[in-house]
Amino acid sequence: MASSPASTASPLQRLSTFKSPPTPATTAASPLDTFAADPIFSAFLSPSFSSTSFSSAALSSGSPASTAEKLQHAIRLLESQLRSEVLSRHSDLLSQLSSLQHADHALSTVRSSVHSLQSSLRHTRSELSDPLRSITALTLQLSNLHATSELLHHTLRALRLSKKLRDLAADPEKIDLAKAAQLHCEILALYDEYDLSGIEAVEEELGWVRETGDTLRGEAMKALELGMEGLNQGEVAIGLQVFYNLGELKPSMEQLIGKYKGMGVKSISVALDMKAISGSVGSGFGPGGIRGSGTPQIGGGAKARDGLWQRMGTCMDQLHSIMVAVWHLQKVLSKKRDPFTHVLLLDEVIKEGEPMITDRVWEALVKAFANQMKSAFSASSFVKEIFTMGYPKLFAMIDNLLERISRDTDVKGVLPAITSEGKEQLVAAVEIFQNSFLALCLSRLSDLVNSVFPVSSRGSVPSKDHISRIISRIQEEIESVQLDARLTLLVLREIGKVLRLLSERAEYQISTGPESRQVNGPATPAQLKNFMLCQHLQEIHTRISSMISGLPTIASDVLSPALGAIYGVACDSVTTLFQAMLDRLESCILQIHEQKFGVLGMDAALDNNASPYMEELQKCVLHFRSEFLSRLLPSKTATVGVETICTRLVRSMAARVLIFFIRHASLVRPLSESGKLRMARDMAELELAVGQNLYPVEQLGAPYRALRAFRPLIFLDTSQLGASPLLQDLPPSVILHHLYSRGPDELQSPLQRNKLTPLQYSLWLDSQGEDQIWKGIKATLDDYATHVRARGDKEFSPVYPLMLRLGSLLTENAPVTQKP
Repeated sequence: MASSPASTASPLQRLSTFKSPPTPATTAASPLDTFAADPIFSAFLSPSFSSTSFSSAALSSGSPASTAEKLQHAIRLLESQLRSEVLSRHSDLLSQLSSLQHADHALSTVRSSVHSLQSSLRHTRSELSDPLRSITALTLQLSNLHATSELLHHTLRALRLSKKLRDLAADPEKIDLAKAAQLHCEILALYDEYDLSGIEAVEEELGWVRETGDTLRGEAMKALELGMEGLNQGEVAIGLQVFYNLGELKPSMEQLIGKYKGMGVKSISVALDMKAISGSVGSGFGPGGIRGSGTPQIGGGAKARDGLWQRMGTCMDQLHSIMVAVWHLQKVLSKKRDPFTHVLLLDEVIKEGEPMITDRVWEALVKAFANQMKSAFSASSFVKEIFTMGYPKLFAMIDNLLERISRDTDVKGVLPAITSEGKEQLVAAVEIFQNSFLALCLSRLSDLVNSVFPVSSRGSVPSKDHISRIISRIQEEIESVQLDARLTLLVLREIGKVLRLLSERAEYQISTGPESRQVNGPATPAQLKNFMLCQHLQEIHTRISSMISGLPTIASDVLSPALGAIYGVACDSVTTLFQAMLDRLESCILQIHEQKFGVLGMDAALDNNASPYMEELQKCVLHFRSEFLSRLLPSKTATVGVETICTRLVRSMAARVLIFFIRHASLVRPLSESGKLRMARDMAELELAVGQNLYPVEQLGAPYRALRAFRPLIFLDTSQLGASPLLQDLPPSVILHHLYSRGPDELQSPLQRNKLTPLQYSLWLDSQGEDQIWKGIKATLDDYATHVRARGDKEFSPVYPLMLRLGSLLTENAPVTQKP
């Protein structure tokens, strides 16, 4: 008969089901809920309940008997509830008790089985202990046999490799250094990796192997050095492969680099060793020797100087050889790969982030060179003097060294031996001598300027020979450095300082008193002094500008400010005189308004004599020519095509005289036919006077064309003026001003309307453009139209519409800023 699931379950299974059945929901409140709400009994439900604290609180409450009675009542209530729970769950409690009995039985069975298992294990251990000891002993024996076998195997391999190495080394003339180095490395690797020390056969061979390694290193280094010296890529590659196979490539390269650094440093030190130079030119204490201060004995300066330059040349050659050799080594390293591993040898020597070999060597050489130069500058006055005065030669040596290294290491796809930063470092190493050289250059030129233009003597003017000495000295300074563009610019900056000093001294010598501006009498001593200063400064400006004309544009830019200062002072020395001459000529022209050009008879018009004001102007021009311009303007044999300061000022003055005359001739009113003839004759006389005594009028351009156009213009009928081509060569204001002379009296000119003098109106015209002048003229035209309309006339003078049309047309075509 099948048993129920509950009866067939094991005791452990029944134990796992020992759980409290769910309590049916009741409507009555649980005693525990009542206790939780009670202020006294709720303390018993707290996890931190303390009987001592509760008793103390009850005794101190003042009613301990009442508290005790409540507690008794609660206890009875709990007992009653507990009894009720037991009765209601009687069947469940009995089933749980049965499960515990089954579990106890199962545990007894398990305990018995464990005891049996332990007994079996003890029996098995006793049976396996002897075989285990036997296996352990045999395993140890087998391990020792295997280790011995491996040791014998590696020993035999080391001996076979040693034999191969002996066979290779048997013929030193045909030995394959790379293969021998590989065998040597493998033998030592076996010895170290498998600890072959103590084996007699191996130890006997090891001594010979080490000696062979030393021989291989020597041969490899010899091949390396020969290859670097002769720039033989094959020999360098063999040496590098030997060291790589030996596993010593990086330390060997470090040793080689250190050797070349030492060679360069020693070469630099020897080049500046004054004692060695002394020994090469004479006894240390006799004539030609070097004293303790680094200064040669009397009579030995020239030999010591030649010896120093010779040693510097040798040093430059050695530095070139060193850098090219090191660069060649680096080039082979950057191309050579191991034939088996294909590892680039350069990666073995230089790790990522480390400087290149050439950079390291160059840095060491530059540092040593800079230190030696500083030491020589401060410790040996003789070397300081030689290198300062001969700095162009020293710099040329350095520049030639850098150029040779760059040229000899310029190979496509290969880094050059020296970077641009490296070149600047070597140049900076001799900067102390450069500064001294530039200071000496400035001192020589400044002393010469100070001697020619002494501060203490203002009245003296230097002679032409003095100026020639200054120019020649400047030319020598430029020629001494012209082969190097950089040094040329530095020297030009110093020359610029000297030229500014010269301009200041020359400006101090200029006479500025009234005697320097007089134009009525002969040239005064002050004026003659100013003339000479102007010519001297003009000569300096012209000669130096010619010197730098063949140099790059930047050279001109360096000297432009200083040459501008020279030119400005030269202009200042004679500008006041030229302004005084111009003012005098303008005052003569202003007298044209005192002439009666409107009432002259025909006989006076046909007179061949010039007007009085023109005769006075001619006399002034002749006087200026004979007394001033003849001393200032260059002779006819002077250089053609070079415009001097005075030539420019005379040209400007001549152009101004023509324009000024045309302006005031156009303002003449009234102007009769006979007056026009007289004015035309005056224009011819003016053209002749200016052309013969001031400047060729044909070369004046627009002012001359205006004069030539104005002469026939005054004879044209008013109806012909509007279409005349002569208008193109005249300023609009001149044409409009002339038309006033053809209009009625009530058409007032701006001069008349504003009640100005001719001089005042002329000054106003100088300060205005054509557009502003037209506004003034237009105002007079508007006034005229108003007057005509006010008196009831309907017709205007023919000049009025012509002036309106020409004024609008001419001022539109003329530039706004054009001034008459």
